[in-house]
Amino acid sequence: MELPKYKIALIVGAGEGLSASLARLFAREGISVALAARKIEKLGALCTETGARAFACNATEAGEVERLFGMVEREIGTPDIVVYNASGRARGAFTDLVPADVAQAIAVSAFGGFLVAQQAATAHAAQQARRDPVHRRFRQRQGLSAVGAVRDGQVRAARAGPEHGARIVAAGHSRRAFRHRRRHPQRGARTEPADRPDSMLDPDAIALSYWNVLQQPRSAWTWEVELRPWVEKF
Repeated sequence: MELPKYKIALIVGAGEGLSASLARLFAREGISVALAARKIEKLGALCTETGARAFACNATEAGEVERLFGMVEREIGTPDIVVYNASGRARGAFTDLVPADVAQAIAVSAFGGFLVAQQAATAHAAQQARRDPVHRRFRQRQGLSAVGAVRDGQVRAARAGPEHGARIVAAGHSRRAFRHRRRHPQRGARTEPADRPDSMLDPDAIALSYWNVLQQPRSAWTWEVELRPWVEKF
């Protein structure tokens, strides 16, 4: 049984937390890493640590996403892992939400994911065609989405729409290793209670789950993964 081998990873929406954990993991595995964000100044330390290259990109702009993939391919190569980690949030009670804020959240979480997935699929199909112009093999991979997309409740109402859109994009348009960020309370964003160890998701642990999915043989792919801290009530 041959396991997948990867050479180049592109993380869109890079920053601290999960994307940084993924960048470190990929670098340890000998994978060249490209990081994309609207403001790349914040990525300097992570690039130094992992040897990654940073590219400026607004993931909600189709032209910028297309240019991003072109630059990555010219300077590093065609990515065979693409992670979409950009997200937008509209904060507040459902009845108090500002429509423009919700529109922006949906644009970042869902539309940006579509644009990145589309370019990833296009780049991969072109690469496969160059390798096998007769059969044009197209190996499709399901994506992973946010748990917020399938949960209800007043608290999550402002998040559920954008996340559900991203979930649909991940399920319908993703390539191998197109991943959407799974959101739970995470270390770094909030302080973990001393009397409840491991009650918040560790970004390094999430990254390891990503890697485990990436190592699956194509005869047994995971459709959807749901990660929760062990103390959370189901």
